[in-house]
Amino acid sequence: MTPETHDVIVIGGGAAGLSAAVACREQGIEDVLLIEREAQLGGILNQCIHDGFGIEMFGETLSGPEYAQRYIDKLEGFGIKCLLDTMVIEMTGERSLIVVNRQGRRELRANAIVLSMGCRERTRGALGIPGKRPSGIFTAGVAQNFINMQNIMPGRRVVILGSGDIGMIMARRLTLEGAEVLMVVEKMPFCSGLPRNMNQCLFDFGIPLYLSHTVVDIQGKDRITGVTIAEIDEQGEQIPGSKFDVECDTLLLSVGLIPENELSRQAGIKINELTSGPEVNERGETSIPGIFACGNVLHVHDIVDKVSKEAEIIAEGVAEHLRNEQKETREVIQVAWDENIRYVLPSKLSTVRDTLFSMRVREPGKSKKVIISSGSQVIKKKGFTVVNPAEMIQVSITGEELEGIDVIKVELQ
Repeated sequence: MTPETHDVIVIGGGAAGLSAAVACREQGIEDVLLIEREAQLGGILNQCIHDGFGIEMFGETLSGPEYAQRYIDKLEGFGIKCLLDTMVIEMTGERSLIVVNRQGRRELRANAIVLSMGCRERTRGALGIPGKRPSGIFTAGVAQNFINMQNIMPGRRVVILGSGDIGMIMARRLTLEGAEVLMVVEKMPFCSGLPRNMNQCLFDFGIPLYLSHTVVDIQGKDRITGVTIAEIDEQGEQIPGSKFDVECDTLLLSVGLIPENELSRQAGIKINELTSGPEVNERGETSIPGIFACGNVLHVHDIVDKVSKEAEIIAEGVAEHLRNEQKETREVIQVAWDENIRYVLPSKLSTVRDTLFSMRVREPGKSKKVIISSGSQVIKKKGFTVVNPAEMIQVSITGEELEGIDVIKVELQ
């Protein structure tokens, strides 16, 4: 059977996929196909009924479903084709796909593929928490789906491990639904979510936040009955005499997100060990020409508006690839950074052009400057009143500023 061919196939119909499909169409690409494994578009946005989305893209605050609907309306307005309830089970480096749905198995091929599969949550198994294995232990996203999508209350006395954004948002949501959120426990000496969520979801509701603490034991046979919490030092070791028990019937885990890159690895795409997403250039193109990545499958974002802006940049690269445009190429510009920064994307540039760099710091700080330089030449300097690992930093550099440069260094001072 001859594979069905499209100019662009977008894998994933969440915020990144919707934005990428619309942006590709706005770039003049007529033949765009969007594949989504769920029965409806929107991805995780559908269960995020709180507001705070859309401030940068639309100049107003929207709920998750409202934000998704803005792009779904654009998608339908362009007549972009969608395959819902369809799972991509195989992808090759030659941009061939095998998908399955209720109609059976299909083979597809694309001139360009955009990866936008999002993230999955880190589970208890990845943490290695000692103790029993009773019911009542959920990831924060699953609990959010239970309450907001299925009208199911996961528990009444809740401890939350991890101060990620979903965990803090669920602390507020559970409180509003009548549950008692006893505490949020965070192993780091600082909150790992956005400051606005810490203030609005924890402090405004009187929910205590225990920093430099973690769960070291779980009690219960059929249902969880309690947890043991201990303070930890800088090396992550328990501080003697710091243990205490908390009675609860529910433990939520908000301990990080992992980019969903099984298809990427299957196709032989090079993975960035620091982000767990693909290695990409300044237009989001992976190590395999014609395959691009954006959104949380590339690196974890804290604000959905930045996902949509990133998708627009990727769409420009997709359009150039389809047009076979040959930009002025040269030796690859390598990107390095100092020990205060966890990662920088892109980590290399293949052309001299306007580039948006995204990065995260390792620790919170005040009155900091991001300095991008080449040798003794300072290319860009940007000051920040506050920096936080939970908040992505973005700095734009023009193509003119990159002329004649082979290596650039990003520093936080």
